[in-house]
Formats: sequence, C-alpha cells, structure tokens
Amino acid sequence: MKARHRKGYGIHSPFAFYLVRELLGEKHPFYAFKKIEAVRQSLLKNHTVINNDTLGAPSVSGQKQRSVRKLVSSGSLPAKYGVFLFRLINYFEAKNILELGTGTGLSTLWLALPDSRSRVITIEGCKELCDFSRQVFEMVDVNNVEVINGSFVNILPALVEEIDSLDFVFFDGDHRKESVLKYFEWCLKKAHNNSIFVFDDIHWSPDMEAAWKTILQHPKITVSFDLYRIGIIFFRKECTRQHYIVRY
Repeated sequence: MKARHRKGYGIHSPFAFYLVRELLGEKHPFYAFKKIEAVRQSLLKNHTVINNDTLGAPSVSGQKQRSVRKLVSSGSLPAKYGVFLFRLINYFEAKNILELGTGTGLSTLWLALPDSRSRVITIEGCKELCDFSRQVFEMVDVNNVEVINGSFVNILPALVEEIDSLDFVFFDGDHRKESVLKYFEWCLKKAHNNSIFVFDDIHWSPDMEAAWKTILQHPKITVSFDLYRIGIIFFRKECTRQHYIVRY
C-alpha cells in the first residue's frame, strides 16, 4: 500500500485537511491519556486467566484461555489510534457511541472519557470479559458505559431500533466479511450527516480487506480514511467523495 497525505500535503478538501493536519497531528495531551495509560500498564501486569469464549472471529484467535496481559499486549487497540479516536469524539462532540467488541475495556476508555455526559454502549460476546471490563470501568470511575453481554446478531438489531441516532460506532470483535457488512448495514439506519464509523483491523485478513472495500463503495459514504490499522468513514453530504490513505 502506498500511504500519502502525511501532514495534510496534497489534500484539497478543507474538512479532510483539517482532520489530517490538526487532529492526526495534534500534540496537545489530555489528562485522560495518562489515566488510560496507567490502566494499560496495570493490565499488562495482570496474569488473570480469562476463558475467552467470545463469539464471532476476533483479531486474537486460537487459545480459549488467555491471560489479561496477553489479551492487552496482542489484541488491544494501540495507544496512538486510541488517542485519535478520543480526539475525534471530543472534536465532533459525539454523544451516542456504540462499540462492538469490549475486550478488556481498554479501547472503551478511549470512547468514554472524552465526555462523561456521553452514552457509550459496548457489546461483548464473552461473559468473563464483560465482568472484567466492568471492574476496569469501576476502577477508573467511568460511569457512562453500559456493557451488554451477548452476540452482535442477537442484540444489535433491537438495540439500533431503540437508539435515536448513532454519532460514533467502533466496529471490532468480529472479523468476518459477511458479519461486518451486516453490522454496518444495521448501524447505517441510525447514521446521520455527522456520524463517524470506525473499523478496526481493516487489513487483518482477506475477509476484512474485502469488507472494507465493499463498505467504501456505499453511496452514502463521502469521505474515508485508511490509517492502515483502522478505517474511518464519514457521511458528510457537503464533502466531495474522496478516499484517503494516510501514513499515521
């Protein structure tokens, strides 16, 4: 892959230029960053074994039993991407946030801490991970997260129906093409002009590559960013349709 547009060079869209130049390149630290890093360091020292009976196809597969330390070191969202998600949510003032795949709860903190008044719903197929992540949220006094245990297929349709709108969705936890496309279509029903959808591990497997390419063809998408690890899509009607591959 050829990554371009580092620091905004070659981008003519004011919206895309600002996002790459200012949000991707912003260095201003938030207090929450230190809090999340402290949690990460604590989890990396946690040898508690989790019976990882998760549903779907997670990015960390194979063993049914894994320690918290290994789950975090090999499967959690890298901090630099978490920082960017935090900045996106903070800048665009996302209030209704959905996450598919809670894991240990580390990625959820990047979604919940930008604004304690936001509502974050996170779905996880593994009950032990649900219980563990709730303990993590209590440990750092995060009260705006609702953890739901169950399969995305069983929970998501009804959940989407009862939500007025989705400002921000983080797709993770299941890396099968047909499943990802199904979840995308369900969430699309509550997307609006300022919604942001983020897909993790878009180049993790041929299935995820194919899912990402299919999503990019949807007529409602106007602007998308491929940061290699994650893919970000916007539905802003005022923007010219454009796909960017950015080195980050």
